[in-house]
Amino acid sequence: MKDVMLKITGKIVNYDKGREISEDVMEFITEGKMQSRGRTTMLVYPEMEDTGLGECTTYVTVSPNKVRIRREAEGTDQQTVMEFEKGRRYNGYYITPYGPMDMEMLTNSIVPFKSTDEKKTLSIDYSMSLKGLTETRNRLDIEILKDLEETEHE
Repeated sequence: MKDVMLKITGKIVNYDKGREISEDVMEFITEGKMQSRGRTTMLVYPEMEDTGLGECTTYVTVSPNKVRIRREAEGTDQQTVMEFEKGRRYNGYYITPYGPMDMEMLTNSIVPFKSTDEKKTLSIDYSMSLKGLTETRNRLDIEILKDLEETEHE
């Protein structure tokens, strides 16, 4: 796997009775690792510690029409798995600082990054419901800012 610099941006829009009531944006830059095999790309990066879950490692597998994200909390067997495929629903558990919650997601769109693009960004737009308590519209963007190995050899 090669070393890369990643910019991860998450946007959450909360609704109440069909009206947008708030918007939260979280953004961070981190070093990670990337490996491509054929039409599949794997990214691995450390999650921010202030998520409330302690140290976590995130694994992102990007295929042409599907994205799978697995987040593992260090020192525990807890993990969150999310799968995204346009128009498909995914049911699972979301690990929170208060314990796991039932989760349902519907992927609205996926724009995978292409190796031919100068700016390599993966974008996922999805709707999520946590245990029926809250429903949000979300967007996750993962941008590969630079290949650290290429930068070192310049």
